[in-house]
Amino acid sequence: MEHLKVAIGSDHGGFRYKDSIIDYLKLRNIEYVDVGTYTPESCDYPVIARKVAEKVISGEVDRGILVCGTGIGMSISANKVHGIRAALCCDTYSARVSRAHNNANILCLGERVIGEHLALDIVDIWLKTGFEGGRHKRRVDIIE
Repeated sequence: MEHLKVAIGSDHGGFRYKDSIIDYLKLRNIEYVDVGTYTPESCDYPVIARKVAEKVISGEVDRGILVCGTGIGMSISANKVHGIRAALCCDTYSARVSRAHNNANILCLGERVIGEHLALDIVDIWLKTGFEGGRHKRRVDIIE
C-alpha cells in the first residue's frame, strides 16, 4: 500500500465504526486526521462531510472516509464539493471498483447497514486499490 494520509469523520450514527477504523489505521501505520464527531451526541453530518471533503480537495490528505447511519447522507453531502468522488460502498466488490474504475477519493459507509467486520474489509480493500486509469481516466475526466 502506498503511503497514504486519510481524513476520517462521522456523525453520531457512525461514531462507533469511526473508532474501529481509526484502530485499523493505527495498526497499519496509516496517517490520519480525525475531523469528528468526538462524542455520540447528535450532530449534523453535512458539516463533517464538508470537513473531510475540503481536506481531500486541498491536498492535505490523499483520501477520506465518512461514516453515518446509512452512508447516504455523507455521500450526498461530500459529492456537493467540486472534485470529490465519494462512493457509498456496502460490499467489497464495489469498494474495489470504486477505486479502480472511478478513482473515488472518499469512501462512505453505513454503520446501521453493514457489519463491523465487513466495514473493515471494505476499508482495507478500498485503501489498497489503485486507480487503473486508461479508459476509466477518460470517464473520470468527463465527470470533472
